[in-house]
Amino acid sequence: VQLVESGGGLVQAGGSLRLSCAASGLTFRFYAMGWFRQAPGKEREFVAAISRRGDSTYYADSVKGRFTISRDNAKNTVYLQMNSLKPEDTAVYYCAQYRTGGLGLAVKDYDYWGQGTQVTVSS
Repeated sequence: VQLVESGGGLVQAGGSLRLSCAASGLTFRFYAMGWFRQAPGKEREFVAAISRRGDSTYYADSVKGRFTISRDNAKNTVYLQMNSLKPEDTAVYYCAQYRTGGLGLAVKDYDYWGQGTQVTVSS
């Protein structure tokens, strides 16, 4: 399984970025997917998750109303649209594949991870 994130970068506060995660080596439509982030000196934290068919989504309170997770099963890709970015959103963002069956928010329940993409929000 390979997950490759892209779309990170430097943006001013209030700006937007769209992250993409291209998956290979798995039957993508069989798995829920999630986005996590890790800031320097902090633990990796949940950001958003989406069910296999994309009909259920979950968000951390800190990003609710600003971030949108989506997926395109025909393209084996999951996205994270990030609007109204704040300096506290600065982190390395990772996509991850949930273990077989269901959907969860815990880091330990995700089997495969991408290498991460840096998002930096300047004030």
